[in-house]
Amino acid sequence: MSRVVMHVDMDAFYASVELRQRPDLVGRPMIVGGATRGVVLSASYEARAHGIRSGMSVAAARRLCPTLVSLPPRMEDYSAVSRSVMAVFDRFTPVVEAASIDEAFLDVTGSLRMFGSAVAIGEGLRAAVADEQQITCSVGIGPNKFVAKLASQACKPDGLLEVPADGVVEFLHPLPVERLWGVGEATAQKLHRLGLRTVAELAHTPEETLRRAFGPHAGSHLARLAWGRDERVVVGRAPERSIGSEHTLAADIVDPVQVRRELLRMADRTATRLRRAGVLGRTVTISLRFADFTTLTRSGTVPGPTDVTEEIYAQAVALYARLGLQGVRIRRVGVRVEGLVERTEAYRQPELTEPDRGWREAEAAIDAATRRFGPAAVQRAVLTRAPEEAGRPQRRTEQVAEGATSRRHGPAADRREDPRQPA
Repeated sequence: MSRVVMHVDMDAFYASVELRQRPDLVGRPMIVGGATRGVVLSASYEARAHGIRSGMSVAAARRLCPTLVSLPPRMEDYSAVSRSVMAVFDRFTPVVEAASIDEAFLDVTGSLRMFGSAVAIGEGLRAAVADEQQITCSVGIGPNKFVAKLASQACKPDGLLEVPADGVVEFLHPLPVERLWGVGEATAQKLHRLGLRTVAELAHTPEETLRRAFGPHAGSHLARLAWGRDERVVVGRAPERSIGSEHTLAADIVDPVQVRRELLRMADRTATRLRRAGVLGRTVTISLRFADFTTLTRSGTVPGPTDVTEEIYAQAVALYARLGLQGVRIRRVGVRVEGLVERTEAYRQPELTEPDRGWREAEAAIDAATRRFGPAAVQRAVLTRAPEEAGRPQRRTEQVAEGATSRRHGPAADRREDPRQPA
């Protein structure tokens, strides 16, 4: 049985993530990149209709389309969405190879019996990404990585194309030689000088001729690709030995309240990543980098394996308190969890006083909301406030923070020593 490989490519990924937050820009030419300088990182399909492409300077893009809308990149959000999308892939096959932040190869050979066909897997995958992340992807299916990638390119945007093993030549040979992997502008010009403009013409050229023209390795490589041959296998991701998050602050901080708030932010991100990976850990490590660029780490062990923010944060704060830092300027904060085990293989001893529902169930609900509505859908209120506001006593007020469902009564100063306290 031949392998069945799938290439999934997100459509205009950065731009699509931005349009979730800016529905008023849907249908308008827009890019992600600098306002007047820099390069285009991603362009909507309306912008591409004007000839705008990724890697083009923003100035050149504006000359092509004066009404172009430019949004600054938000890499943390793109990374979060990418992780969620990769988690969707994991539901269909354990053999997932991330090629970049917005594309991956999947070997679905072993999943066919469960899901019925490669097309059924592809359509289910596309539907899950669209439903949970409100963005689209294109899926190419073939007997190897090379053909699968060409198929996904051929059906963009928001499409699916299957090239069966017995249909590779029919699909491949009409294409221009520029579509082959490794054929850049210089190689294409050299092929054109030899009178080779289509893959079919290249395929029927003696391999020895190609080896003399391009060298032994490159010549043989071109000959194999021209017939759709690619021996590379999809390499699944190696299990992570630790999962963590760290953040370099825009300005150094000294106030312990602000340090604890950043520890909570990093603990929350780390716990979210643990849950997405389906693992729990017992060893919590904090990392603090000071203004002089020296770095200090401390580790501690929690009673049982966990992926709960509150438990990770409690250990992180305890480690920080033991350091007894006073007046030390901190520029980077990190929280990491080690000693990982699969969630299905871990045992947690419940406590007699443990409620039937607690933070674990609450965070599962938060994960479901953020998968559907984006990473900013639900946030802890204390993490939505600016650093100078979080440590400042406030007047008696009632307020509902964005992403929070509870109301705050009484002076915020009474609670600011504990960043975990809900708003």
